[in-house]
Amino acid sequence: MSRAFVKEDTNDLAPLPDLPVSPHPNYVTPRGLAALQARLLVVQAELAQLRARAERLDRLPEAAAERDIRYLEARLRSAILIDPASHGTTEVAFGHRVTVVDEDGTELVYEITGEDEADAALGRIAPQSPLARALIGARVGDLVTWRRPAGAVELEILKIEVPDDP
Repeated sequence: MSRAFVKEDTNDLAPLPDLPVSPHPNYVTPRGLAALQARLLVVQAELAQLRARAERLDRLPEAAAERDIRYLEARLRSAILIDPASHGTTEVAFGHRVTVVDEDGTELVYEITGEDEADAALGRIAPQSPLARALIGARVGDLVTWRRPAGAVELEILKIEVPDDP
């Protein structure tokens, strides 16, 4: 094989491009802040293990861990902690858990969390999502319209509460 197109082994690896950081304010719940801090510790420990390997020819895992650390540190620096308990529960706000009923009578529960904490499978939605934007500011008994690509859905607010799992 010709060596013309093979990079000599210099053990130098350019840093991986940074992960994209959201342009939105980085609101976090206490649980979300703790999760970011825990993820940072885990990735830092993984990087230490990678650097301690006897055989370090493949530096890509180290570069990926370094990139993840840069991302997590940036998210922690920009974090704006909002304690849901500091809001009343008269209207939906960041950090609240909201129980709604849709047009078919199905009850659904959503929690408005930070972007890094959002997880649709757990009903956790980011504040800039169309659903969260429809819910924020609503009160129990209000009807809100959730505009989705599949069509608008009317939701009635049944309950607003502060999550009990900080």
